[in-house]
Amino acid sequence: MSIRGVTPEELLYLEHATKTFTEEQLKHFVFIYSGKRKNPQDILLFTLLGFLGFAGIQRFVLNQVAMGIIYFLTLGFCWIGTIVDLINHKSMTDEYNQRMARETGMMIMGGYL
Repeated sequence: MSIRGVTPEELLYLEHATKTFTEEQLKHFVFIYSGKRKNPQDILLFTLLGFLGFAGIQRFVLNQVAMGIIYFLTLGFCWIGTIVDLINHKSMTDEYNQRMARETGMMIMGGYL
């Protein structure tokens, strides 16, 4: 599997999730998943924008729209939520990427392609 920016932990998860895929299914999976996954450094940068008054962008990017709106309206819970997200950006991104891997795997196995 050659997806740019994949961490060793993420690669291990992906290998486990796709171990029953055929070569063709694996190609489709990599193509779709690489378009859906998020890079932890990008989420870190979006989180840092919260200190400039654009709080919640990282939540919108991770498809957490309600939390994004709340962060935006409360200035990231007065920056406390932004600081927490700054610390947890990697785990938030890993959780999102695992969800996208499961979703993509179900699409591939379900024959939606």
